[in-house]
Amino acid sequence: MLRIEIKEGENIERALKRYKRKHRNVKVMQTLRSKQYFTKPSVLNRAQVQKASYIQRLRDAENV
Repeated sequence: MLRIEIKEGENIERALKRYKRKHRNVKVMQTLRSKQYFTKPSVLNRAQVQKASYIQRLRDAENV
């Protein structure tokens, strides 16, 4: 559970912004969506390899 301590005299909008940032960084929604259905380990591994390949292509294109 996320806790946001509101400092004295702090604007509620700023505290809400901090909460949203923490929520996004913890990846709560991403894990909930991924656990809605079962994904085979081979599919997960294939996705990781594809992502690594994509990132490597971007880095290679940047260095050329």
